[in-house]
Amino acid sequence: MPEKRPFERLPADVSPINYSLCLKPDLLDFTFEGKLEAAAQVRQATNQIVMNCADIDIITASYAPEGDEEIHATGFNYQNEDEKVTLSFPSTLQTGTGTLKIDFVGELNDKMKGFYRSKYTTPSGEVRYAAVTQFEATDARRAFPCWDEPAIKATFDISLVVPKDRVALSNMNVIDRKPYPDDENVVEVKFARTPVMSTYLVAFVVGEYDFVETRSKDGVCVRVYTPVGKAEQGKFALEVAAKTLPFYKDYFNVPYPLPKIDLIAIADFAAGAMENWGLVTYRETALLIDPKNSCSSSRQWVALVVGHELAHQWFGNLVTMEWWTHLWLNEGFASWIEYLCVDHCFPEYDIWTQFVSADYTRAQELDALDNSHPIEVSVGHPSEVDEIFDAISYSKGASVIRMLHDYIGDKDFKKGMNMYLTKFQQKNAATEDLWESLENASGKPIAAVMNTWTKQMGFPLIYVEAEQVEDDRLLRLSQRKFCASGPYAGEDCPQWMVPITISTSEDPNHAKLKILMDKPEMNVVLKNVKPDQWVKLNLGTVGFYRTQYSSAMLESLLPGIRDLSLPPVDRLGLQNDLFSLARAGIISTVEVLKVMEAFVNEPNYTVWSDLSCNLGILSTLLSHTDFYEEIQEFVKDVFSPIGERLGWDPKPGEGHLDALLRGLVLGKLGKAGHKATLEEARRRFKDHVEGKQILSADLRSPVYLTVLKHGDGTTLDIMLKLHKQADMQEEKNRIERVLGATLSPELIQKVLTFALSEEVRPQDTVSVIGGVAGGSKHGRKAAWKFIKDNWEELYNRYQGGFLISRLIKLSVEGFAVDKMAGEVKAFFESHPAPSAERTIQQCCENILLNAAWLKRDAESIHQYLLQRKASPPTA
Repeated sequence: MPEKRPFERLPADVSPINYSLCLKPDLLDFTFEGKLEAAAQVRQATNQIVMNCADIDIITASYAPEGDEEIHATGFNYQNEDEKVTLSFPSTLQTGTGTLKIDFVGELNDKMKGFYRSKYTTPSGEVRYAAVTQFEATDARRAFPCWDEPAIKATFDISLVVPKDRVALSNMNVIDRKPYPDDENVVEVKFARTPVMSTYLVAFVVGEYDFVETRSKDGVCVRVYTPVGKAEQGKFALEVAAKTLPFYKDYFNVPYPLPKIDLIAIADFAAGAMENWGLVTYRETALLIDPKNSCSSSRQWVALVVGHELAHQWFGNLVTMEWWTHLWLNEGFASWIEYLCVDHCFPEYDIWTQFVSADYTRAQELDALDNSHPIEVSVGHPSEVDEIFDAISYSKGASVIRMLHDYIGDKDFKKGMNMYLTKFQQKNAATEDLWESLENASGKPIAAVMNTWTKQMGFPLIYVEAEQVEDDRLLRLSQRKFCASGPYAGEDCPQWMVPITISTSEDPNHAKLKILMDKPEMNVVLKNVKPDQWVKLNLGTVGFYRTQYSSAMLESLLPGIRDLSLPPVDRLGLQNDLFSLARAGIISTVEVLKVMEAFVNEPNYTVWSDLSCNLGILSTLLSHTDFYEEIQEFVKDVFSPIGERLGWDPKPGEGHLDALLRGLVLGKLGKAGHKATLEEARRRFKDHVEGKQILSADLRSPVYLTVLKHGDGTTLDIMLKLHKQADMQEEKNRIERVLGATLSPELIQKVLTFALSEEVRPQDTVSVIGGVAGGSKHGRKAAWKFIKDNWEELYNRYQGGFLISRLIKLSVEGFAVDKMAGEVKAFFESHPAPSAERTIQQCCENILLNAAWLKRDAESIHQYLLQRKASPPTA
């Protein structure tokens, strides 16, 4: 690890009270002029002011103490490494208030951070640029010199000088629009003063947009801004937002604090969305829904992202973390409550089961690594901040909050949230502050329990065995840290305070007993459990731990998978735990394959989705062997019964989850080369391309994937043509994600070249290259070579930012040869990517783990698959 650079927060001797900021972007030569007049307070006499500033040139700066002469700064000393500027004054600035004036210029960059340009095409086909912002975490300083730390809050009076035919938006409502003195084509748009807020939440957008609007039932004006001509596509998000605002207002018992909220789709956008107060920015695919051409998973994604960003308007914007160490509070909380909100708006999505597969298991996978990190990480330099926007902050954060909510109960949880938001509104808070409010509301030892989950990395494996004692069942529980490499071997094993629920077959949906396991070992007696009843830990897969049952206990649970008497989320959890125990070498992978075969009657989409992910991981692993075809046969056997039950066309009375399941199963069968599925996919694809029968949006991904994987150069050309013709970003992304399925080396090269072309938006290049790496054994090698050959361009494109981490992860984590870990490590030692350091270490660790897994289990898996072939199981 390179030495951590010394990092200092800004000195506290001068701080802002209000920023009055006027910006004039030039949309043709990509520069902007700015004028800042900040009301500031000098708390300690000084002759210099230190602020954050990056890629900005200051022209003049002065400070006028209240009622006194203006003092002009005589020097601007830029510390570029630290993104700071020091303004030096010829005389001492005395304590008291005054006005700091700075005139400056900057560039509208193309890096998707700070004040940047976003390319779009007008309906008539002309290429133009909008000027938009993305400030979190540390990029407000690229738009104007400021005190760019979350705890240095102030109010903002923003005005934008823009061409009069453009839409100009900011956090607050417009209060004045007046002609600009020097140019009749330009207007000055003034916005109302904001509440006290952090710099990273400030936003402005200048471009061409249409909108749809409504009022929420609590009187807030809600608008969704879309590309010109696509206002219709904003309606779904508008409905969700209008339902969500009152839901949060009731949940927190605190009104939404601004007069309006805008949700806007930005063409070039690095993240999924950003919760700027009152002006939430989104990728087009996270906001726009076309009733005809959007698939069910896109609707669900939009609903979740809208729910997530609107939750931040309270949790994050009204009350903000004191420093980035507490980022997880913001993100973990919003990533949990987005599900609560979607469950309220769309109960038919069964979204909490999906949470387990989307967030909980993802977090556990990462958190079992030696190179994981605690939820709370001390961070300093901006490149370290970029790095913590990961599955630990979001998904583990959300998972432990879900566990906490379950442990406290909804009523006390709400009460504690209200205390917290009321006490810290317009201020900043740390993790401990939330625990204190929840402890006061519930009377439970919240801080003691939660510190074991946020201050140390990892989570426990609970081993359990049972013994029948007359009419009771005696359980012996023990906890150890769960490691991806097998049983924890170190001294001083960390301990957790684990809220544990236990259910039995008598009532699988309710806990028979709830305990807090606060020591390494515990005995528990369950009263009145008959010998033939099963016992299960972790009802609802809510506790953030994995469970290893004695073989007798496991045997008794397996029929509950076949006859579906175990609830869906428990079936999912059981299978997922077994799969990760096999991955860690604690049990044999063959054991898990046998359990997977018990899922023949499974009806639940999310259970299939998780099973499918795990089989995908196993397929990738076995692509390094010469019996890859055998695992494809296994996949076909597992998925064909459900495929036959579902068929290709929706049946009357089906809903959202059936559509998701059909897409998943057909894609899995098509990819594995299931003959009937492949033939039907080709037939439907031909009709689609010829315009005879357009594929429904839900079938497009599986069909595209299937025909490409088993297609040739012509198929790829047709796909690229469909991509060019697609009007919706969702359809372009859908195609980009499957291009990597193509198998021949020269076509793979063609796809990789396409990834960096003008045809693909910069934020989407990552999923094209990642798709190639995940598509085939050759693709993996080709993608890694492509990244090395084009490293300069890729790194420049994403400078820092989490997209570079995602690119690295997607492209190398499928390797399973020890020497590849060394090669990856060596490459990044000579081509440093500071914000991806941890990701690189995690990838190398995963490659070594894959190699060990292959050595350990490949032979026995092969034998099992051969023996299955020789004597097919009777259904």
